[in-house]
Amino acid sequence: MLRFVSVAAAIVATTAFSFAEDLVIYGGTPAGIAAGVVAAREGLSVVVVEPTKWIGGMVTGGLCRSDVGKEQTIGGFPREFFTRAAGAKPDTPMWYAEPSVNLATFQAMLDEAGVKVVTAQSLKSVTKDGARIMSLTTNDGTTYSGKMFIDASYEGDLMAAAKVSYIVGRESSAQYGEPLAGYHPMDIRPRTVEVMESDCPSIGGTGPSYIHGTPASISGVDANGKPIFGVYPAAKLQPGDADHRTQAYNFRICVTQRPDILVPFPKPANYDPSRYELLLRLIQTFPGIRFGRLFHLGNVANGKYDLNAQGLFSTDYPGANFDYPDGDAATRARIWQDHIDFTQGMLWFLGHDERVPQSLRDQTNSWGLCKDEFADNDHWPYALYIREGRRMIGEYVMVQKDLQTDIFKDDGVAMGSFVIDCHIVQRILAADGTVRDEGSFQDTPALPYQIAYRSLTPKRAECGNLLVPFCLSASHIAYCSIRMEPVYMALGHASGLAAAQAIKANQSVQGIDVQALRNKLLEQKAVLELAELANMPRSAKLPGIVMDDQQAEKTGHWTGSNYGNPVDGASVHDANAEKGALSICYTLKVPASGRYEVRVSYASAPNRASNVPVRIQHADGEKMIRVNQKKTPPIDKIFLSLGVFRFEESKPATITVENSDTDGIVGADAVQLLAE
Repeated sequence: MLRFVSVAAAIVATTAFSFAEDLVIYGGTPAGIAAGVVAAREGLSVVVVEPTKWIGGMVTGGLCRSDVGKEQTIGGFPREFFTRAAGAKPDTPMWYAEPSVNLATFQAMLDEAGVKVVTAQSLKSVTKDGARIMSLTTNDGTTYSGKMFIDASYEGDLMAAAKVSYIVGRESSAQYGEPLAGYHPMDIRPRTVEVMESDCPSIGGTGPSYIHGTPASISGVDANGKPIFGVYPAAKLQPGDADHRTQAYNFRICVTQRPDILVPFPKPANYDPSRYELLLRLIQTFPGIRFGRLFHLGNVANGKYDLNAQGLFSTDYPGANFDYPDGDAATRARIWQDHIDFTQGMLWFLGHDERVPQSLRDQTNSWGLCKDEFADNDHWPYALYIREGRRMIGEYVMVQKDLQTDIFKDDGVAMGSFVIDCHIVQRILAADGTVRDEGSFQDTPALPYQIAYRSLTPKRAECGNLLVPFCLSASHIAYCSIRMEPVYMALGHASGLAAAQAIKANQSVQGIDVQALRNKLLEQKAVLELAELANMPRSAKLPGIVMDDQQAEKTGHWTGSNYGNPVDGASVHDANAEKGALSICYTLKVPASGRYEVRVSYASAPNRASNVPVRIQHADGEKMIRVNQKKTPPIDKIFLSLGVFRFEESKPATITVENSDTDGIVGADAVQLLAE
């Protein structure tokens, strides 16, 4: 059945047809809607084909507390949408409207622009003529032909059907020179932090901070020595190796404590308490842990909260999604239902299993689903959070350096700024039978960076009339920051304009005038650059030989920061912890033997150490210098000179910052060598 959806939610039923449009968009996601509305405003006839029953993807399907990163980077269509949504209902914060409000806002914008929307129709096949898509056919037999196509799906199904190159999983650290890439086992990192009381009484309290890594030594085996549910034998991989795995999916659940709209968490039909043995062990390891420490509860509006995953065991379902990106319809449906059963079962377990402390059961049962959200889906979120599926290998692949050092792009059409945020990929067994988090990192900063238009286009030989704003051309590491809904919308905005430009100029998507596209985006209030970045010290522009902390070899866990005015916008520090265990080594090759001045940069502050050891290995031996990081570096307030030393071309210069016996926070940024 073909369903056309308008703001009035009218549905027109018909038999299979063939439709011809200027632009065919597969995926009624935020990026697809942005592209469709923008293109229709440019005069194109547009149809959006959505495989599920609902439009709006995560923004209408559960993720109502949007991750925005640096707000100044968001303009154009996404800011227009979020402003309208926030203004649609009283007491709604910017960026944080309720799912039903987001849905109504999207529907209104589509209706105003005259965009046709088809729901509940998934892709069946694609026809191509050489390097051009001619049409797509949905599972009811309807064919949509077009001049231009956009794959705005979370899965990248149109891209894959069109035989465009893509990858699923993680690249090796060697492939693109990304320190964070590949297989990534986490150490146990016990911490206790004071959590301030919030406006929700069930959130606050004191407890372990285990958002990053594994919080304690917890057994992952049963009485027979076999892994318990959700824990897997460690892969026969080395850190940094490539694999097919990707970060966990979950449901972002809209919850409340308001009695007038609270719907108790349901018990799934196939409830199995054995699935939550690791959760029980976590609770027993940290007596008194609160509901708001097992889950991240983000205040939205009108007494509603966005419940998200955090920590070792939460709504994330590590290891359960590996077959999803390339899976057929039956495989995906099974995985989707398994995620529903797992999440609902977990909430039921926390609220009803007698092994769970009564106080935690009471806290859990004080929360529930929202009666006025997702009413046609038993109040359960519409969308499974597919954090990462296929990723195109296009004209340009965005990688880690594009987020941290090489942030400027001549063909930039949108900006990102969120931290490099990867949720748990899997839970593995260490050699001693305890559990380890594998794959997660959430405290690695990114600068506000420009996203290349080339990352939205396939390779020229593969397809000339397709744009991909969701499963764009990016490594796993780069995608971990790019994958935010406002960024997707900004890329959808650029894709809609690019499609219109390509049609009007009779050009391929690779052949359009990108500067004209950028000018049009700026006219429509998109943000393509930030003035504040102009004065940022950049390693590529500094004289001499410069190595930033991102390229240095780290021992132990260093915490990322953008405090001060660091080189390339970010530095690291030791969090005043693990003294004697952390170091960062800069290895620089000099172009010719001779004498070089050695400089180091760091962010000064009163709480920094006054006695940071810096070890310099040079051609004539080794020297240890203690640096007082409380004092501002004298050279342009960036660098401190440590003296002149002789280095040989055949032997790299090695400068190591350590944290042994230090009396405060130890920071590390860049090292610079200047020939005498």
